[in-house]
Amino acid sequence: MTYGTCRVTVLDAQGRPYVGDVKAGDLWFFPAGTPHSLQGLGPDGCEFVICFDDGHADEFNTLLVSDWFAHTPPEVLAKNFGVPANTFSKIPLHNLWIFQGTVPGDLAADRAAVAKNAAAPPHPFIFSLEESRPIRESDAGTIQIADSANFNVAQTVASALVTVKPGGVREMHWHPNADEWQYYLKGNARMTVFDTGPNVLTMDFNAGDIGYVRRNLGHYVENVGDTDLQFVGVFRAPRYEEVSLSNWLTHTPPKLVAQHLNVDEASIANWPDNSPGVRPKA
Repeated sequence: MTYGTCRVTVLDAQGRPYVGDVKAGDLWFFPAGTPHSLQGLGPDGCEFVICFDDGHADEFNTLLVSDWFAHTPPEVLAKNFGVPANTFSKIPLHNLWIFQGTVPGDLAADRAAVAKNAAAPPHPFIFSLEESRPIRESDAGTIQIADSANFNVAQTVASALVTVKPGGVREMHWHPNADEWQYYLKGNARMTVFDTGPNVLTMDFNAGDIGYVRRNLGHYVENVGDTDLQFVGVFRAPRYEEVSLSNWLTHTPPKLVAQHLNVDEASIANWPDNSPGVRPKA
């Protein structure tokens, strides 16, 4: 969620319903084929970025309940739901993808209404990424993670919320298990990606831009503005993985590194050996 608040409803594959409210900085995850709905809340709705673990997903191959109803004979609907056929005399004949409705009421009331005799799902379908404990934290910034380890329902997508202070740099690293899709939330960034060849590409990014880094390609991101830089990285993988360049080299015999890079061993001893994630301005 990038703005506002939203109510999500979902029914898992075992028929267990879930209703929850999400705000800016939160995530939701719906496994493929899981029926769900989204409702904007007051005072002025919401805005969010949707990521799919299948690149072919779009509005034309999404099952819409209004579309299915409109293309099913009323007598079949009557048999299916156990009500008279004229119950469906005013159903919409066009797809309702996004439409204007009323603002949902009390969350507890909605939860009670959907519960009926069904059990509750074992794990929530929402996660507060922005309020989660960082896995990396320093004066230069933070990295917060959501994957199958702490957001249990997300078995196919992992994400990282990265905040970099002015002048800081998201350290040189790569991701061994998945490509990275980035959405820049705020600030001004400059990302450099290194590929074999050698091929190097440097580009600037602003709020609303999208970046992409292929798996195993070394990269770093600089905050080139005077305010905090923040972006979210999304990975098609059950868990978040990264390899820090400095962490690798400081856990390699220093004599070998010194010979390889023609750098003094005393200097290597001062390199960070704890995968800092975000480094301060030099």
